[in-house]
Amino acid sequence: MNRRWTVLLPVVFISYSLSYLDRANFSFGAAAGMAADLHISQAQSSLLGSLFFLGYFLFQIPGAIYAQRYSAKRLIFFGLIGWGALASATGLIADIRLLYLDRFFLGVVESAVLPAMLILQARWYTRSERARANAFLVLGNPVTMLWMSLLSGYLAANLGWRMMFVIEGLPPILWAFVWWRLVSDHPREASWLSPADRTTLEDKLALEQRDITPVRNYAAAFKSARVMVLAFQYFLWSIGVYGFVIWLPSILRMRDMSMVELGWLSAIPYLAAVIAEISVATWSDFSRRRMPLVWPCLALAAAAFYGSFLLGGTHFWASFVLLVVAGAMMYAPYGPYFAYLAETLPANVVGGAIALINSMGALGSFVGAYGVGMLNGMTGSPGASYLMMAAALIVSAVITFFLGRQQPSTR
Repeated sequence: MNRRWTVLLPVVFISYSLSYLDRANFSFGAAAGMAADLHISQAQSSLLGSLFFLGYFLFQIPGAIYAQRYSAKRLIFFGLIGWGALASATGLIADIRLLYLDRFFLGVVESAVLPAMLILQARWYTRSERARANAFLVLGNPVTMLWMSLLSGYLAANLGWRMMFVIEGLPPILWAFVWWRLVSDHPREASWLSPADRTTLEDKLALEQRDITPVRNYAAAFKSARVMVLAFQYFLWSIGVYGFVIWLPSILRMRDMSMVELGWLSAIPYLAAVIAEISVATWSDFSRRRMPLVWPCLALAAAAFYGSFLLGGTHFWASFVLLVVAGAMMYAPYGPYFAYLAETLPANVVGGAIALINSMGALGSFVGAYGVGMLNGMTGSPGASYLMMAAALIVSAVITFFLGRQQPSTR
């Protein structure tokens, strides 16, 4: 049974990590001269940075339903090849209209990755393991941002932004075949588990769902008050996360520095996020607390953004420390949050419900990426965008606080 942690989870982690590589390196391309070379205005750059999330939003639910009804393994295999090809194509395009299409379709092929991965995790990990397993999955985000910041800074400085995109699009295509070889949709299909272990695991997972009443269909799940509130809460959370992720290098570049220095500084918040995410997920699994651990993290992130706003542009290093805190706290509660979804939503519709929630997160990501880019361009400083992200996160924290008080028992 331990091979789930040494065989399956590392493959899942790397696959999800690679989906973050090409959604976040756009800001490095913009900072490295892409906008100047292609004559892209600030408004066009903001739209390009956020178009990914529009495609991600529109095709999330169909992809997740396919993953639940048919095969998450097959969906992600073709997704890895598709998003790798589109990511590399970003470095070959000279027409901004094609670049709009490329960014949009990149979002389309990645749209079902997170719901499909969470569906897969729910089939493989029990309640007492789920926050740690989900945190390890979502660690693909900050870990990728960490090494991507270093690699992208180096590639952009030495080979140019075009080769940066081309090179960073190749790993997902190669990794797709590793994924296909090692991942199975269900324990019963895994040749590396003994027959007794397969039966024991599936029986335990079925027992955990016994007290959750199935709903009739996806329409009933989508009308659930809990699902709608979770979708709105995640929408607000994602405004902060992706306003930060997409534009952090551009915000830091407002202070004169080289691309390599920019890469090192951009990596620091994600190193802090890795530590925070592992710590909160471990605490969640051992305490069996989910949502009560989420809202304090979001509130701290909001406070850090507001502190950066108050410091203005005159205290760079103090503001940077607060940005590190904000980044770490926005990522820290993902493990217990997604464990909560898997434990409180009926198994027969959990894929579609998570997709709906995550699609609203994608819409929030679009708002965050576009809004932060526009505000930074209009004002010439990140102050207004800090306020926007702080406001979204504090409202999300308040909603999460009340959801936590109504949380069903996970014991």
